[in-house]
Amino acid sequence: MYVCLCQGVTDGQIRDAIYEGCCSYRDVRESLGVATQCGKCACMAKQLVRDTLGELHSSQHGLAYPASFVAA
Repeated sequence: MYVCLCQGVTDGQIRDAIYEGCCSYRDVRESLGVATQCGKCACMAKQLVRDTLGELHSSQHGLAYPASFVAA
């Protein structure tokens, strides 16, 4: 689903950016350009980032050395 129509960014692209190393909404915004035009997508994009980072964090509880993520 498209999250940012101005930049043509999908929810999958946002998730992929997080899986590839983005650790905050700011990182995703700088990487993909989400919410840099009209800004109407900002709330949805932030929620998607929070949810995805939360899923990653909870899935790492079983790891010996879990990575730390900052949900901004």
